Amino acid sequence: MSRILLATLGSLGDLHPYIAVGRALTARGQPVRVATSIDYRARVEAAGLEFAPLAPSIAELGAPEQVARRFFDPSRGPQRLFEAMVTRPLQRAYEDLLAATEGVTLAVSHPITPALPLIAEHRGLPWLSGALAPYSLFSRLDPAVIENFQWLHRLPRLGGWPHGWLLALMRQTVRRWERPLHELRAQLGLPPIRGAMLIDGQFSRLGTLALFDSPLATPQPDWPPRTWVCGAALYDSGDPECATSQADERLERFLAAGEPPVVFALGSSAVWIAGDYWKHAAAACNMLGIRAVFLTGTPLPQQLPANVAAFDYLPYSRVFPRAAAIVHQAGIGTLSFALRSGRPQLLVPVGFDQPDNALRAVRLGVGRVLPFRRSHHAVRLARELRAVLADPAHERRSAALAEQLRTVDGAGTAAQHIIECLDPSDVAAGVSGANA
Repeated sequence: MSRILLATLGSLGDLHPYIAVGRALTARGQPVRVATSIDYRARVEAAGLEFAPLAPSIAELGAPEQVARRFFDPSRGPQRLFEAMVTRPLQRAYEDLLAATEGVTLAVSHPITPALPLIAEHRGLPWLSGALAPYSLFSRLDPAVIENFQWLHRLPRLGGWPHGWLLALMRQTVRRWERPLHELRAQLGLPPIRGAMLIDGQFSRLGTLALFDSPLATPQPDWPPRTWVCGAALYDSGDPECATSQADERLERFLAAGEPPVVFALGSSAVWIAGDYWKHAAAACNMLGIRAVFLTGTPLPQQLPANVAAFDYLPYSRVFPRAAAIVHQAGIGTLSFALRSGRPQLLVPVGFDQPDNALRAVRLGVGRVLPFRRSHHAVRLARELRAVLADPAHERRSAALAEQLRTVDGAGTAAQHIIECLDPSDVAAGVSGANA
């Protein structure tokens, strides 16, 4: 029986949307194989999906704290990530994906799985591209906030040319990083492409699945052709190897003991570079006389006051709607759950797409931004959080957006687009196999 291949690399924020789409496809009778880092095998299989390994593993990158600091460096972080995740393991990733595409009818790529489009083009395999945030679509007409170039957004009277200049600079820079990709393309006998493969070559002519919510960005004339804004593809399960019942019981006791808390979260990557952030967050909560829940990723060494409860992990869908407000790093997955909670937000972006996601959220009227590098200061953090909690407009707009997004099924919409790109005989074979 033929399968659909979903390939993704990166953090849990990169994995979970593809798991969500995979589950939506299997619910529609289509077998799915997910190719990703070996570290995520248990998560993929717990979701009921077939797993295929894809280099590199997360473990081989090094200690999480060191990796996060290297990748979130505002100057060299993107290049370091690209080298670690794409160019150095390129040959292994190519071989892994070559094996993973066996028996596959259609594949879906991720922005940092550039070997998959090469294999698809070489083998004549239909493929779709995926974009998890507006940041990935490289629009000059709706420009993203780029690290170290935030000042460009303070030049509105100059039109789009500064952002066009920045995109041209990015193409030149990225093309230098990705020389091994162009060499592999030549080895496969594929024609050369102009520009950068990571920017120009990552989008499929068949279509692109934009797995973010439409209020964040509307389609632009310079987006890749046939880009479908599906909505966020949400998946919220924890580590299947960790028991969560005790955490659930402790959460319920804490919530029942007082007023709704402010929930602080840093996603699955920025938690590794939190440093003294949690100490300042606790001090800010004490200044304001409020309760808080910290989602810290790992146990905290310091003692916390009684008005603060810390958890390594809690499903966002369970705790965000019960918060007074949410303080988070503006990763696209975290933001998607926060938008659905109906609660106001203080966004503390760290890097990559997060500053752009944060700006888009503020434009929607749901909260304020305090860059992560400035949030390690209790007085400043308390001042910004007080402003979020005191403004009823944030709460009204947050509630209205949550209602607007209540019926959005990004994973289901993406699955339907994928099925519509299949040969009808493959769709029928999948459904009949599922019913057998």
